[in-house]
Amino acid sequence: MARPKADKPAQEEPLEKQLWKSADKLRKNIDAAEYKHVVLGLIFLKYISDAFEELHSRLEAGVGVYAGADPEDKDEYSAENVFFVPAEARWSFLLSQATQPTIGSLIDAAMDAIERENALLKGVLPKVFSRQNLDPLSLGGLMKLIGNIALGDAKARSADVLGHVFEYFLGEFALAEGKQGGQFYTPRSIVELLVAMLEPYKGRVFDPCCGSGGMFVQSEKFVASHQGQVKDISIYGQESNQTTWRLARMNLAIRGIESSQVKWNTEGSFLNDAHKDLKADFVIANPPFNVSDWSGELLRKDGRWKYGVPPVGNANFAWLQHFLHHLAPNGRAGVVLAKGSLTSKSGGEGEIRRALVAEANLIDCIVNLPAKLFLNTQIPACLWFMNRARENGHPRKGEILFIDARNLGHLINRRTRELSGDDVEHIAATYHAWRTGEPGYADVKGFCASVSLTRVAELDHVLTPGRYVGLPDEEEDFDFAARFAALKAEFEAQLLEEARLNAAIAENLAKVKL
Repeated sequence: MARPKADKPAQEEPLEKQLWKSADKLRKNIDAAEYKHVVLGLIFLKYISDAFEELHSRLEAGVGVYAGADPEDKDEYSAENVFFVPAEARWSFLLSQATQPTIGSLIDAAMDAIERENALLKGVLPKVFSRQNLDPLSLGGLMKLIGNIALGDAKARSADVLGHVFEYFLGEFALAEGKQGGQFYTPRSIVELLVAMLEPYKGRVFDPCCGSGGMFVQSEKFVASHQGQVKDISIYGQESNQTTWRLARMNLAIRGIESSQVKWNTEGSFLNDAHKDLKADFVIANPPFNVSDWSGELLRKDGRWKYGVPPVGNANFAWLQHFLHHLAPNGRAGVVLAKGSLTSKSGGEGEIRRALVAEANLIDCIVNLPAKLFLNTQIPACLWFMNRARENGHPRKGEILFIDARNLGHLINRRTRELSGDDVEHIAATYHAWRTGEPGYADVKGFCASVSLTRVAELDHVLTPGRYVGLPDEEEDFDFAARFAALKAEFEAQLLEEARLNAAIAENLAKVKL
């Protein structure tokens, strides 16, 4: 008699996914836009407390270089780049009060106390925990949940685990908020692609519309993953939304990234450039698409418009020239823009594009992106890569690389697509092989083409990759059955997602009726 097959053990979900599901259940009457500050604030509080407690224990033990040290001396912590946490703000104390109805007020007071003791955090931390719509019981439950992350670990591991959770939660909140979420979060696969193509190993990295700081975090991770020195890069940023700026400063602090040059002002980068004299080695940015109210009428004679005055009704080419203004002589930029920037001629945009291509020879590469990558817009998007060193021994200085990546990526839900790690590697490897002049590069119909500036001029400096890469050759061994099965599976996944959303709506409506 054959033995019954043993049940396969269920594959355990990653920690961050388990935490997200658990935290989301505690949300109750608070929408995602408000709740994110509660959750992310607690994760940050847990991080700085972990780091503090770990060093506090070493100071208290007084062994070796710590002999005779005072564990309550703030200077001991600043010397090791650790935030000082006063007694009433330490996680262990707050967790002991998690079941009290006053826990919200205690956490707000803790945030105030931490800001008083650490100048770098002044005005950064959220004080939203004593609001009436935040149930103290749920808040205590959330604290216990977060309290299990990296408990007892040393600073380095705590920063890594908590930083990963913070980053994951930022993405989940952005998905939950949809259009509004896209204002503070650039999808991770886009950030990974920009960083993989620019390779910011060393130098000054600038993002003048930095959102929650994802470009900086990914740059630091990229350097670390390639055994580089993270201290070899310095970051500069600007953000006009104060709430988003606070998220950025927390996101960077939890990674141990120096963020004093990430500035906030309400006027924004065009009217109040916080880094007027900066010449960056890398610019990595995702500015808002097609902005019409960018104060263009006040800046008609601005010195940044070296390649043409951008139209009052669209900031796309103002952003491009702002980035170029801040690039060092050998600097490079990777920028997300609306796809219309590749063809538009209104308001003099065609002339500015011609000047960037033909006169200044600044355009290295254009990447056409798949649809549905962005949370806050369905506008088709592309990547511009600009290089100030093209005239300085660049093996491809008379050409532009066009990449059409519209067929890459996969759906993660009904509305959103993302690029896989293999997609990112494929696009970046193609660009690097082309840029370095390696023999391994070759045009691929339907995907990439290295095109002379003469040919681009013949097409009136239109930069749409599809105009140049052509259509892919039909494969003789095309598997119709496999393709049909893949499309069917994708369609069924969309139906399941739609059913889930409808069920959630029905559940919420039932609660409202009750």
